[in-house]
Amino acid sequence: MHATERLRARAWLGEGAALTASALALGLRFALDDILPPGFPYLTFFPAVILTTFFFGLRPGITCAALSGFAAWYFFIPPASTFLIDGPTALALCFYVFIVAVDIALIHVMHRAGERLRTERQVSARLYEQQRTMFQELQHRVANNMQFVAALLTLQKRKVGNDPKAALTALDEARVRLETISRIHRRLYDPSSIERPVGQYLKELCTDLLDATGAQNIVCLVDTPPLRFDLTQLTTLSLLVVEVVTNALKHAFPDGRRGTITIQLEQLDAERLQLVIADDGRGMPADFDPDATRSLGFRIAQGLAGQLGGQLTYSNEGGTVVRLAFTP
Repeated sequence: MHATERLRARAWLGEGAALTASALALGLRFALDDILPPGFPYLTFFPAVILTTFFFGLRPGITCAALSGFAAWYFFIPPASTFLIDGPTALALCFYVFIVAVDIALIHVMHRAGERLRTERQVSARLYEQQRTMFQELQHRVANNMQFVAALLTLQKRKVGNDPKAALTALDEARVRLETISRIHRRLYDPSSIERPVGQYLKELCTDLLDATGAQNIVCLVDTPPLRFDLTQLTTLSLLVVEVVTNALKHAFPDGRRGTITIQLEQLDAERLQLVIADDGRGMPADFDPDATRSLGFRIAQGLAGQLGGQLTYSNEGGTVVRLAFTP
């Protein structure tokens, strides 16, 4: 059935095939007329209708059935060479119409079922790829969070010394940071997020990221049109923003320097948007190649970009600028 898609997509080819199949069936029926006993007017026409419908689709099948029915009626149903209708003729025609209608309907339903199955397989493949990338991202995020918790506890331990009050304060600070991390995860996977404009959602997400990392000297600015995305796209876009912004917080502002991270959504044309995430940090190394890096974070970011139908590009423009053009 998959191999017949191209044939069924060409209407002119199907109509030509219907005419040809009807003519061949008629010629074969004439050739067998002296061999066959009386009472088989449709013998060669049924296969023509079935094959035409299977290979060329519903409309050519109906055309072939109509032409074949008239040919059989005129040439092979007594009295021959007339379109006279009497009781036996009407019964024979009703039998023919019923048989070809069932054949055409079954073949058409079979094709539609095959098309739905192929569509479902494609959707399943896309969902599998999305889930695989999200699982990688989740594993990566969990690993980062565990590293963050370990580093946070080590830092707080250094502050504590032998002062019990300082220990309580350090534990309270660690609790606040961990709560912030949990808020980020709830935002990423909360279905109600779809009801809010994407700009508001990204602002809240960035605020949580800054709180979680303790980046007090970093400002995150969000500039987006009042758009809304479906849940799948919003989740993917959010994960991508978290990945890129987290990377900027890690590497763009060493030694606690001040800086700004800007997130923009721009309308490129009637159908496409562009996501731009820029920082005014130290920029990328001169020999940095995003395609050759072995960093899991970069691979995850590119995978998320691929799910949105685009590819990330990196440039140094007074800091690192990451761009993604995609169709919402």
